[in-house]
Amino acid sequence: MIDKGFFEGMYDDFFGIRKIQDDLINENQEIPEIKVKSETEKVELTKENKDKKMAELFERIDDLYITEESKNTLKKMIEYMRKYNEGLQDRFISFDMCIYSKDNNAIDEIGKIILEAAVFFDYLESERIAKASLLNLENVNQVVEVYKSKLGMAMFSNMEIFNTLDEKEKLRFVLGMEQIMKEQEGKSFTVFTAASQETIQDMLSRENNTLKNNFDFEIVSIKPTVQDIYQELLNKLEEKEELTEEFKVKLLEYVTETYPNTDLDYSEYIEKLYTKIVFNKTENFTLDLIPGYNKKKTLDEIFVDLNSLVGLKKVKNMLHELVDLIELKNKAGNDLKISNTNMHMVFLGNPGTGKTTVARIVAQILYNLNYIKQNKLIEVSSKDLVAEYVGQTAPKTMAVIEKAMGGVLFIDEAYSLASGKGQGNSYNEEAIATLIQAMENSRDNLVVIFAGYTVEMQDFLNANSGIVSRIGYTVEFEDYTEDELVQIFKNMVKKAGFEITDEAIQKAKDIIKKYKNTKNFGNARFTRSLYEKSVIKHASNTKGKKRKSILKTITAEDISSENLLLMD
Repeated sequence: MIDKGFFEGMYDDFFGIRKIQDDLINENQEIPEIKVKSETEKVELTKENKDKKMAELFERIDDLYITEESKNTLKKMIEYMRKYNEGLQDRFISFDMCIYSKDNNAIDEIGKIILEAAVFFDYLESERIAKASLLNLENVNQVVEVYKSKLGMAMFSNMEIFNTLDEKEKLRFVLGMEQIMKEQEGKSFTVFTAASQETIQDMLSRENNTLKNNFDFEIVSIKPTVQDIYQELLNKLEEKEELTEEFKVKLLEYVTETYPNTDLDYSEYIEKLYTKIVFNKTENFTLDLIPGYNKKKTLDEIFVDLNSLVGLKKVKNMLHELVDLIELKNKAGNDLKISNTNMHMVFLGNPGTGKTTVARIVAQILYNLNYIKQNKLIEVSSKDLVAEYVGQTAPKTMAVIEKAMGGVLFIDEAYSLASGKGQGNSYNEEAIATLIQAMENSRDNLVVIFAGYTVEMQDFLNANSGIVSRIGYTVEFEDYTEDELVQIFKNMVKKAGFEITDEAIQKAKDIIKKYKNTKNFGNARFTRSLYEKSVIKHASNTKGKKRKSILKTITAEDISSENLLLMD
């Protein structure tokens, strides 16, 4: 008897036919047969149509984002099927294979190509395929039911679950698959799919198993480049109408900025972006159809935003000097021998002094001056860089670095990477070494900003000469004065649309003065907490009131230090 739970959500027609509904699967029904195509009669296999089919399949293989070796492997499979059909080969080879790809559409297309070839050249009788997700390995013995349905190809995904099993269950699975595949020799192909080779490496390399001998064929995908994705998207859009050069330029900029950082499969990325653009189209393809499109801010506009920030005199002066230097270099060109400016930075300061806000403005400035390619700031902490197990920290750190390429990487509380902190000395050192290498090798395509409390960051820098030597700017964020904190408080009130009495302002100032010199005072964070508590108190005090003037006015009664966030 087939367990219903094993088959729920497992079978998809990878040609776009809707997923088989749950109500089609019950204990009394046979496993549904999923057809690749429907042919009323068999085509006579003349040399001409064999050549035509071969050319068609090879062209589709060439369009796949897989390694050249994988393309050659697929082509050799098809060539062998043809020779077998023509009697030039007499040994049946079961093309059991592993497909390694993060893109499900690519996996489906590979499966479709192989099965079409096998059916066309009478290598396999069936033209049906099942995709089984092995999320529930309690029913692993029931995998045999997939083959009983006389499928041409059985594709198994979610193989990473294998590595969560205990040794007894692992052995049970391996032996079960070996027996099933032996019984189905010459009747069907078995395909394992996974995102990476490591996912099922354990299963195929276990001692005393013959399973690995069945999987001599590997198909490995590669990630398309930004240009590949852009060109494919461009081709789809140009089928609709002619695009302006300005549209093409902005589309390329958008793809360049977003595609390297997306978690979507490349096919999903293309389809979603294409749908967004076409769905919102009224007449022509205009720039505003590109998601998130906005014109680059001028330096004057950026500095208006910077100067609107309260305090930060030293920081503002530093940024003005930085801009002056880059502009001088850009204007002078080769007439002045000014070396490439090192833009890696360290931000020193207590909590709530504006480090993250300024980092965003730095990213905007560098983007405006074409120092970085994307107006992008990736914010992380040490836990986003350091892994829990040996050998995982460097790849984890590199993944973050790659995500930040073309923009700014902002590492908050970077002192946690210092030896003796975080999740282990050796792991932290591995993260630091990876960062140093990227700062050196990618200095023209990446700006790294380390940020944290002044004292702790000095200890961190003293312990890491490799980082210090690669820092171009050290920026100290001073604590806000009482008057500046009061101004920040008033700005928050005004921005929210409230009015505030003089008595309320004075009470807020008294509270700020009382706590300003306490340990771990949070500066603007403390002020925000005071503002938020005041709004909550105001809501309670005005409950039942209807006059707008009362509802919109913060009074002294609303200002309270109760339950304030005093610690960072």
